Amino acid sequence: MNIFRHRPVALLAPALLIAAAGCSPADDSATVAVPTPDARTAPACRDLDRVLPRKVNGQTRADPQPRSVYTAGWGSPAIILRCGIVRPPKMVDPKVALGDDPDAMGGGVNGVDWLMEKESDGTWRFTTSERRAYVQVTLPRKWSGPDDSAQVLMDLAPAVKKAIPEGIASMRG
Repeated sequence: MNIFRHRPVALLAPALLIAAAGCSPADDSATVAVPTPDARTAPACRDLDRVLPRKVNGQTRADPQPRSVYTAGWGSPAIILRCGIVRPPKMVDPKVALGDDPDAMGGGVNGVDWLMEKESDGTWRFTTSERRAYVQVTLPRKWSGPDDSAQVLMDLAPAVKKAIPEGIASMRG
């Protein structure tokens, strides 16, 4: 049974309201760890890079260092996208499936399902599910309010749907 398929989008708003209460600022660094996707995942991630929007949440694309087709960024502090990551441990956590983990839940936005995780520093991390590659989006605290978070996911959904086919990603990424 897939825990992410039937979660209503309405769960996104309360989760994102919690994000606004974060306590510490996010790292303003423009450096990110570049994923190393496997041979099955890498082509989809390269396709995603080609169709990503120029702007997300009104912020212009400014890719982090080191430059890679597996990473993208928008704004400052940067909204960061990484494609081809390994499966997050919480994707198989039964507490998330039952809705008992207050810092993680599943939900969908415009046809893309996400694992939504609140980090201890007030940032949010969103990871696609039901796609053949794991795409992770990290929002610094500045962009973690309910309107910003929802807009980021809405802006990215068309590119994810176009480039990353539905299915099950490999565990490795």
